Amino acid sequence: MSKYLDLSIKEIHELLVKKEITPLDLVNESLDRIEENKDLNAFITINDKVREEALNLGEVDPDNILFGLPIAVKDNIVTKDLRTTCASHILDNFIPIYDATVVAKIKDNKMLIIGKVNMDEFAMGSTSETSYFGAPLNPKDKTRTPGGSSGGSASAVASNLVPFALGSDTGGSIRQPASYTGIVGMKPTYGRISRYGLVAFASSLDQIGPMTRTVYENASLLNALVGLDEKDLTSVNKEKEDFTRLIGKDIKGMTLAIPKFYVSDIVDQELRTRIEEVVIYLRKQGAIVNIVDMAYLDTAVNLYQIIAMAEASSNLARFDGVRYGERVHDASSVDEMYAKTRGEGFGDEVKRRIMVGSYILSGENAKIYYDKALKIRDDITKEFNRVFKDYDLIIGPTTTRVAPLLGTSKDDPHKAFMDDVLVIPVNMAGLPALSVPVGVNSNNLPIGLHIIGKSYDEATIYQLASILEEVF
Repeated sequence: MSKYLDLSIKEIHELLVKKEITPLDLVNESLDRIEENKDLNAFITINDKVREEALNLGEVDPDNILFGLPIAVKDNIVTKDLRTTCASHILDNFIPIYDATVVAKIKDNKMLIIGKVNMDEFAMGSTSETSYFGAPLNPKDKTRTPGGSSGGSASAVASNLVPFALGSDTGGSIRQPASYTGIVGMKPTYGRISRYGLVAFASSLDQIGPMTRTVYENASLLNALVGLDEKDLTSVNKEKEDFTRLIGKDIKGMTLAIPKFYVSDIVDQELRTRIEEVVIYLRKQGAIVNIVDMAYLDTAVNLYQIIAMAEASSNLARFDGVRYGERVHDASSVDEMYAKTRGEGFGDEVKRRIMVGSYILSGENAKIYYDKALKIRDDITKEFNRVFKDYDLIIGPTTTRVAPLLGTSKDDPHKAFMDDVLVIPVNMAGLPALSVPVGVNSNNLPIGLHIIGKSYDEATIYQLASILEEVF
């Protein structure tokens, strides 16, 4: 069997330019691999038109490194004429009539969407076990979770079913699964990528980002995704830049901060030891690494629960059985139809979050909880900015432990939230951050390093990540 998908995207691109292979060869190989690895449960829907799309791509563009490459799309990003379920029963039969902006950009770059990947229902969870279609598995150890909510994206890339996937990150949902599966996952600065066509969970936190095998491939995909979009008023207009431009550049003199909280005893010893080894290496390369105090980091999970659940209860009100999605037909009134549709359509975790969110937003509670959370969120942002006055980047472990066994977090929502304690503060502040693999623990399970940058400074994050990727 061909092994083109095991090559780097530069090598694949050369073969395409020389006409030694065609995009159809890549698609066929990807589809074969998905079939062979069905037990991973990474995909919810396969794009049955993808072979035809591969044949219609036309001449290879030698300047477009993404030309003809297969990509998987998280199932909360809408795709015209291709089922989009958010891994929920309530959207089981939903076929969108338009493309998300990122999907349009993927198509403009002549990439081929292989299918829609598994996730936590409505992106609510951190193990992908809330999916109506069952949990995807971690290819590094199939008894463990690939993380969440972008678990299917991580699983598909880590097992080389596709070189690229899109994820979304509301409270760590790109970086945490990237860490658990040993791939590269970037949450860009809030507003860098249009959210138009991303099914909203918590609108002030959600951000789409690339999940890939290598740092260079991640930066190359980010190049294609960014830009102002009239359809998303939170997207920003920034001058075009090449995010690969600093990759491999020397890091001598780079200043790096490690918040004390990120190396405290909430993090497993093996992960702390690995971070220490990384720090020793970085200092040898001439980087300046200091441990710093940062306030509010330990409050981030509580803030996230208040803000995200409040926004979710508001955003998910639209799934009512009237306009699209599933609807129960044995109701005698509109109220009963709403109640039954939502009761049968949503899973337990989604219902829990909607109910908590509705409570947070009702009457006086909005002032007591939501408004206060927003004030402290502002303080977290100021705290990051204070550290960034003296440092180029902030680093630490991405997660507090390696990928947990399936079934261990599902019944303890608090424990599941604590898995994201190191990644959530970044969403609060709207900053860019990336998880890059820096080795494995004694059980051969991946460990990720979390690199946090200043707003719109993704290029410097890639610079540091590329140096670590080569060594670790």
